This record gives sequence, C-alpha cells and structure tokens, in this order.
Amino acid sequence: MDTGENSEILTSTASGVEGEAMIDQTQWGAVRVLFERGVPKKEIARQLDLDPKTVRKWLKTSWEPQHRSKRGSALDRWRDLLQARAPEVGFNAVVLLRELRALGYQGAYTTLVDYIRPWRVLAAEALPTPRFETDPGKQAQVDWGSLAVWFGSDKVRLHVFTMVLGFSRRLFAKGYHHERIGNLLDGHDAAFAHFGGRTEQVLYDNPRTIVLEKNESTGEVVWNKTFKDRMDFYGVDPRLCRYYRAQTKGKVENGVKYVKGNALAGRCFQNLEEVNAYLLDWCVRVADERIHGTTHERPSARFDRAEASALVPVDVRPAPPHERVVTRIVPPDTYVTVETNRYPVPVEWIGHRVEVRVVGGQIVIHKGSESAVQYAKLDGKHQIASWGGAPRTFGRAQEVGPLERPRWDPVYGEHLGQVEVRPLSEYAALVEEVML
Repeated sequence: MDTGENSEILTSTASGVEGEAMIDQTQWGAVRVLFERGVPKKEIARQLDLDPKTVRKWLKTSWEPQHRSKRGSALDRWRDLLQARAPEVGFNAVVLLRELRALGYQGAYTTLVDYIRPWRVLAAEALPTPRFETDPGKQAQVDWGSLAVWFGSDKVRLHVFTMVLGFSRRLFAKGYHHERIGNLLDGHDAAFAHFGGRTEQVLYDNPRTIVLEKNESTGEVVWNKTFKDRMDFYGVDPRLCRYYRAQTKGKVENGVKYVKGNALAGRCFQNLEEVNAYLLDWCVRVADERIHGTTHERPSARFDRAEASALVPVDVRPAPPHERVVTRIVPPDTYVTVETNRYPVPVEWIGHRVEVRVVGGQIVIHKGSESAVQYAKLDGKHQIASWGGAPRTFGRAQEVGPLERPRWDPVYGEHLGQVEVRPLSEYAALVEEVML
C-alpha cells in the first residue's frame, strides 16, 4: 500500500519499549476505519499487508509522531562565543570565520552563515524602526536600484538613480549604465532641477562613491572629496544611515521598488535616452498623481501645498561640471581609450602625449596648443566614436623613409651584392641579335 511520501512515522507510546513495530499515519488511520466498519482484524491485516499482532496492538494503544533527534552542529562548541561576538562585528560572517579558524574550526563559511542567521534576524527585529517624518523641505533620500532591461535585442543592466522628497513623497528617477561618481552627481543635478530646488539634508546609504570611511562610535566620516565638494557647493547637509540599518531610509527604498515594479517591469526600450524620457513622464503622470499609502494624499498636491516653497532654489548658480583629467599616448590606430570607449584623433598625433578632459557629458582631447577634438561621451562600454573632423589618411608611410635593400639573406646566409643597373636599350639590342 502506497502510504505517501510525506506521511509521518508513528510509534506506540503505550509500552515505551524501543524497537517495537512502527506504522505511518495513513496505515494507522486505515486500521481504525476498517475496524470501525466491522472488518475482522485478520482481514484488516491481510488488506493492509500487516502482521495481525500489529493490528491488534495499534487498536489498543495510542500513537504520536516520532521525533528524530537533531544532529548537533560543529559550531556548538563555540556557541557562547558566537552569541557574544556576532553582534559586536555586525554579524559579519567573514570576520567570525577568520576568528574561528584561529580556534580550530574547519567547517564551511555557509555553515557559519546559516548558524548565525537566526540571531541576525532577532537582532534586526529587536531594533525598533519608528516612522520618521520630516518637515517640508527638510530632507530627501537617495538610493540606487538596478535591474535587467532590454535595449532592442540586447539585455543590459540598468542602474536607476532615485530621489524621494521626505515630506511630499514626490519621486525622481533617472537611468544610467553604472553608478560611478559622475552619474551620482548628474542624478542630483537632474533631481534638483526637476523639483525646482533642494532640501536641507539628503540621506544616503554608505557607498564608496559617497563615504570612504566612517567610525560608528565617534561619528567621524571621511567623505569622497568630489562628492563632498559638490554637496558643499549646493549647501546640502549629507547624512548617512547606520551600517546594517538601511531601513532608516525606507522612503527611497520603497521608491526604488516602486520604480522597478511599476515603471520598468516588463518594458523594452531602444536606448538609454528613451528610458529616461519615459521615466520623466512616468514620474509626473503616475508617481506624482497616485494616492500615497502613508500620507493618503497625491504627492503632487502635498508638494504644491507645503513643500515647493520650502525648497532652496539651485538654478541661481548652476553646479560646476564634474571634471576629470587624464593623459594618454596616441596609439598607431589613432584611437584614444577613455573608460573602455575609443575616440579618434588626427593621424599627426600618433605617438604624442595628449590630455583628455572628461567634463560632464563631453570628452575633450588636447595636444599642446593645437585645436582640441571634442566628442559627446559614449555610454556603455567598448564603443567607438565616429570621426567628425577632416578626412583622415591612416598609416605613417609618409613619415618613414624608403627601406634600405637587405644586405644579408636570412635564409641562405649569403651576402647580397649590389645589382648592376643597365639601360633598357642594351636589352633590346640583345633580343634583336638573338632573333637574327
């Protein structure tokens, strides 16, 4: 009789004797049902392929699921140490593994991760996360989200910069190919322009593009200089979440999920420009006009009522473009590589050192006092810009003199003498003489 894969194994508890016959729940139920229908015990045993003694015993005794003893973990010997140490290192399993190795632990990293996971969950649940509401114009929150989207027939990774105003919940989103500092600053510029101003504070997680080092006990922060210079220019007070407490910026966390799940889910685009045109329209028509689940107001109405006038205008003095300067030696193919993309320069620059300035969305290449070559910065990787200057002649033949005639044959090792040069008239005379 097929008793089912998930049937529980049941054992008699009447006598408490180990090794007695075991029966699963389905069989025990079948025995009881057949007996209540008046079927003789021997017939029950025959139908269920059981010993008659087993049938008689299970009609007299009660049962309960058998609980098999759980095997201990190799980490049990360090349990007290781990319970005390894990919170001190933020439940960082890499740190704990390094320390346990010194004590003789030979198990796997994943075993340690699974062992401390329940404590990590309990610690997170034990920390209250009260809803933090801010006054109009006080704070905005920023975060990145990423997802795979289709550009034509190509599947690419899209990184979405998202800013949410803390009071009104108005949202701005813009897509990029990566999350480096230039795109982070451009996202701020675009968001402030979209909202018509900036808040007093902006709350972030702890990415390397923003903070290089932070001491939780003293509060000392080593900022990314380029990022901090731009925030100082705007007059923004940047704030950071505590490590492992990203939920304190829950407004933008939910905003990122909303963008990914509502705006971009299941959509295809031709390129990044189309994505951002769509996102801008979606932010205004959809995100700003929904009834927000927390405020129970439309973000646009809440913004117009109280927050628009509280923002600090930033269009009075536009932010200086983020600039980066590097030098390159122009290779023989005349293409200068910048961030994996290639930009052509004049042939005459081959072998010379040039200065490359990455300014906002432009690539400007200088060689001394000569006129600069300028391109729109390519997005993505391993792309080639089109030459927009005068017609070009590739190669350097004009710079190389005629090759000298070889004086030694590398195959035969023979010295090659000079070949006598004769006028063509001598050959013509020779042919005429032969023919006569």
